[in-house]
Amino acid sequence: MASTYLNKTYSSAGNRNKWTVSVWLKRSKLGAENPIFFCKPSGNFETFCGFASDDRLVFKQKNDGNSTGEYVTTRKFRDTNGFYNFVFVYDKDNSTAGDRGIIYVNGVRETAFDTSNNFSDVSTWNSTNEMWIGRASSSYFEGVMSHFHFVDGSALAPTVFGSTDSVTGEWKINTSPSYTVGTNGFFILKDGNSVTDSSTNSNAWSVGGGTLTKTEDCPSNVFCTVNPLANYYPASSFANGNTYVSTAGSKRSYNNSTLAASSGKYYWEVKCVSSVGASNGCFIGIASTTPTNDGSSSAASLGTKQYDYGYLSYDGKILENGSYNNYGNSYTDNDIIGVAMDLDNNKLYFSKNGTWQNSGVPTSGSTGTGAFSIQDPSGTVNGIYTPSLGDWWSSGFNVAFNFGNGFFQTTAVSSAGANASGNGIFEYDVPTGYTALSTKGLNL
Repeated sequence: MASTYLNKTYSSAGNRNKWTVSVWLKRSKLGAENPIFFCKPSGNFETFCGFASDDRLVFKQKNDGNSTGEYVTTRKFRDTNGFYNFVFVYDKDNSTAGDRGIIYVNGVRETAFDTSNNFSDVSTWNSTNEMWIGRASSSYFEGVMSHFHFVDGSALAPTVFGSTDSVTGEWKINTSPSYTVGTNGFFILKDGNSVTDSSTNSNAWSVGGGTLTKTEDCPSNVFCTVNPLANYYPASSFANGNTYVSTAGSKRSYNNSTLAASSGKYYWEVKCVSSVGASNGCFIGIASTTPTNDGSSSAASLGTKQYDYGYLSYDGKILENGSYNNYGNSYTDNDIIGVAMDLDNNKLYFSKNGTWQNSGVPTSGSTGTGAFSIQDPSGTVNGIYTPSLGDWWSSGFNVAFNFGNGFFQTTAVSSAGANASGNGIFEYDVPTGYTALSTKGLNL
């Protein structure tokens, strides 16, 4: 359960009739209330902006227990891979009633609402009451936030904060937007986890609770995570932006990730946190398929199907197409397993605490010294491979992935290894020519 949030209390209120918030964010937990920003001085007054438990977006103001404006989108926001840019405009005195509350998503105004009531009173937000980012009462935002702007006294268009890429047609971030920030305005989370105000003001925020962790994952370079939308059969649970996985005790299935590749060379790391070892069969590897079984006696763990490959903690063998192949050493709690996936030469390598197993040389190209040879992606079920984690119907275990963010859960790598691609931060040296599995890495 997340517990990290930011807080601030102003000595004097700003413009409570008109303001704009812009934020880039990436969700990680669905099906639960996830607040973006919130202010509630008492039980009868509140400003709330965030996701409801049904994954619809809510933007509302309540005064004296009555709704004085509420917008609830018709669509649900369930993408856990990419970043959204949300722009919220509160403009209570606008002469056009329909423009008193506006939501833009990736540069486009939201127009389909299940609830659409115009704002008719001053906001609790931007008052002298404590304001929160990432928390509302007992609920917390779970995911990544970046470039949080608050503009006091202006109703701004989304084109201030982003623009449409002329080549891809995608909404891209403006990292240094120009606007009049206003007295209580601020710009935080610009570079990593900094809560220092990057605007012309000095309205820094504080970490009210939990641990605010820096991440390389950002709107300009989206990193791979484990995919919670492909978890029906594995039934694992996730934390730390879907990089920490707790497998279910009675499931034999496997989890895939949000990004996949059909060519190129990629590296990532998995730290064995707890209950990994002989009695709990942990499989670290890659899959060309998606989970299809719910944990019965015929369930397919990672490597049971053709062209899926799982490196087993119990004895260091690799399971592929239901057959076990001698490969490397066993591994257990506190060990870090590195994975080098070479899809230009169709080779797979595993390291244990920085030592390549089977005397592997990931830079050996088509020779594949010490590699486990894999099927060319074009000949697999889905034409791609994705990082994967399998369980062998054990009592469950816990592992932490580092896809390049430089952290295992909230702990930074002890001393970053060399990375020739300059994309991602890892515990051990990244083999020359390999990169992190991210949108930038996929386009190198």
